[in-house]
Amino acid sequence: MAAALASSRCCRRPSLLNSDRRRRSVVRCALSGEKGNSFSWNKCAISIALSVGLITCPPTFGWSAHAFPLEPVIPDISVLISGPPIKDPGALLRYALPIDNKAIREVQKPLEDITDSLKVSGVRALDSVERNVRQASRALTNGRSLILTGLAESKRENGEKILDKLAVGLEELQRIIEDRNRNAVAPKQKELLNYVGIVEEDMVDGFPYEVPEEYNNMPLLKGRATVDMTVKIKDNPNVEDCVFRIVLDGYNAPVTSGNFVDLVERKFYDGMEIQRADGFVVQTGDPEGPADGFIDPSTGKSRTIPLEIMVDGDKAPIYGETLEELGLYKAQTKLPFNAFGTMAMAREEFDDNSASSQVFWLLKESELTPSNSNILDGRYSVFGYVTENEDFLADLKVGDVIESIQVVSGLDNLVNPSYKIVG
Repeated sequence: MAAALASSRCCRRPSLLNSDRRRRSVVRCALSGEKGNSFSWNKCAISIALSVGLITCPPTFGWSAHAFPLEPVIPDISVLISGPPIKDPGALLRYALPIDNKAIREVQKPLEDITDSLKVSGVRALDSVERNVRQASRALTNGRSLILTGLAESKRENGEKILDKLAVGLEELQRIIEDRNRNAVAPKQKELLNYVGIVEEDMVDGFPYEVPEEYNNMPLLKGRATVDMTVKIKDNPNVEDCVFRIVLDGYNAPVTSGNFVDLVERKFYDGMEIQRADGFVVQTGDPEGPADGFIDPSTGKSRTIPLEIMVDGDKAPIYGETLEELGLYKAQTKLPFNAFGTMAMAREEFDDNSASSQVFWLLKESELTPSNSNILDGRYSVFGYVTENEDFLADLKVGDVIESIQVVSGLDNLVNPSYKIVG
């Protein structure tokens, strides 16, 4: 997993006028506590559908936001409220890895549970955290041999070193708890989960499947890559500039991720403005001129990529059709629209294979649209998550400039890079 950004690279916020604004729900459907103001699920569903219509029909395509029927995208309400989803981008990425090692998951889970433990007020939180740490420590001690067995042979040496660091880190976290230093718990938790993620990635031995022949010559990301997106804020008094760290998941979206990394290496997005920021999504990627996407200079034609969806339990992604079109209404996607800052490809509403260069980041809470029970999962190709400074996406405005997007790790996982053929 990508290491945390150093503090010097974080967004600099001179003043914060409305701190709670950053994580507000952008689809304004909530139970009202006022008398005489009853809640309507139908109105809520329609509001969500309208918001999605805006995504699927961005202004750059020149279509009406009211051109699409609402009814087909309204999910069953009993499914909408089925339970709390995982919203942490790091956790989503860990669970999305193509591994099956129960021993490391038993270390991971109690470490993730520390987040909920810290929500308890006062010193009682530390008592709960201590139970989490003891559970993780026992799981690591008892399951170490099974974890080692699960490591890919070529990565075993590194995996062993990281496990040693994890063990030491758990002891350090125990001392933090004993010192009753509550503020030091979350940073140490993040460090330990980073170690867990590295160990889990070291369990992946090569690329787990063959990409279909019709897409096999496209730029493909066979693994993961991390990019830093630096955005210059022009007219926002709350934010000066920001570096967003994004992890791209080529295990579950190799064509989509490979296309994006290839464009990044071409400097396609450098100097491009944020083209949409409406509280529901942040979007960019529409180049100047009549084209809606990237024109490949080697062909003079627009380069498009297929819809790419990995279903939980499948060994390879589904291409070219939405889960709704396939009748897979209850299928679980590996990369759900759960995290604030979920990254996906924009496309034309009625053409599943029309994505090119336009990308968007979703800004929303997910209680009303939980994992795989909403109107986005299975319809758009998710291929990454913002893992650092994602909250600041809500502060971006149309006209803010992407100064650069740079690959900081994982470029060696890109195969068939077209940028090396034609600059």
